[in-house]
Amino acid sequence: MEQRIILETERLFLREMTMDDFDALYKVLADRDIMQYYPYTFDEKRVRDWIERNMNRYQENGFGLWAVCLKDTCEMIGDCGLTLQNIEGEMLPEIGYHIRADYQRKGYAKEAAAAVRDWAFANTDYPALYSYCKYTNVGSYKTAESIGMHFEKEYPDPDNKITHVSVIFRDGR
Repeated sequence: MEQRIILETERLFLREMTMDDFDALYKVLADRDIMQYYPYTFDEKRVRDWIERNMNRYQENGFGLWAVCLKDTCEMIGDCGLTLQNIEGEMLPEIGYHIRADYQRKGYAKEAAAAVRDWAFANTDYPALYSYCKYTNVGSYKTAESIGMHFEKEYPDPDNKITHVSVIFRDGR
């Protein structure tokens, strides 16, 4: 199956994911340490559903979470992209990212998320982009801040107890 590259950075390319990415994505989403801030652990079915949901998003929205791949080896090390998420009752464009444990703290999430931010502002009309996570997921919201997002709000929610929301506006606010 052809892999459609969406964008490139200095060290990465992001492409549409396919079911062929199951093994690589399973290493990320089934890792208890990486996914400790999610309300559940991913099993094989949830990983397959995740891929399928993103493949559907590409068709319906023109975007979704994309496979994050190293340019030098083409290895998939995670996902990053734009999705529409329910943030305190409102469907908003959200930049999400998950990077395999052995590639964390090397700037890959920041590099991918910054590229997605730029892609989203160039290819959509959204006035703002968001990132949300469990309030204790400091690494995630620090990554959001590293691409220019700032704290917007926190609100109670049954999955996260408290959800932390960051935002960046098209006009730079």
